[in-house]
Amino acid sequence: MPKPRVAAREEEDGPWHTEAVCRRDEAGLFFAPSKEPTAARLAREEAAKRVCARCPVMVACREHALLQPEPYGVWGGLTAAERRVVLGRRRRRAAELLPGAPGPVAAAG
Repeated sequence: MPKPRVAAREEEDGPWHTEAVCRRDEAGLFFAPSKEPTAARLAREEAAKRVCARCPVMVACREHALLQPEPYGVWGGLTAAERRVVLGRRRRRAAELLPGAPGPVAAAG
């Protein structure tokens, strides 16, 4: 079962969530029902992303979802799959910046 869209305790997530546009929308828009058909999921996710696009705290929400990491739903305009891609890129970038780590050219060679 997915976690609630917005944490109940401000101390846990900070004040950003009080300004979230999604607080006024149905949580079902941001989380998939079980056995949702692909076309319905894609349409729902696009609708959720449109809500996120007009949200003044979209970046803070996205960072929250990446740092947690939130395994389900649309957060900060990204789906769970899109967040996994971002996290993978961040891990690769961090590994490249480590002293003694081979650079991109050496690693490809």
